[in-house]
Amino acid sequence: MVPYAGKIDHIGMVNTVSADKQKVPELVVFGESVRRHRKALGYSQEAFGDACGIDRSYMGGIERGEHNLALINILKIIAALGLQPSEFFQALDRPKKKSKSS
Repeated sequence: MVPYAGKIDHIGMVNTVSADKQKVPELVVFGESVRRHRKALGYSQEAFGDACGIDRSYMGGIERGEHNLALINILKIIAALGLQPSEFFQALDRPKKKSKSS
């Protein structure tokens, strides 16, 4: 588990970028996936933020992997993308490691 090294940002949300600017890899992958799906649908970051009910600048932080989101915001984003949670998260699955007996 990655130790918490963030701080509370200006809108009361947890900012997960530590003092040395290292980002949590899982949040970066999540943000990259959001950006890829958003662009595929032709949304600007501002229009997509409006569709989700999330401020554009905060959405930018999500896409950069700077924010650890609450589940409700994750579900808002996935709904605005027109996906089921299982569809969205399937793209984030890591390949299974081969067992040593194979």
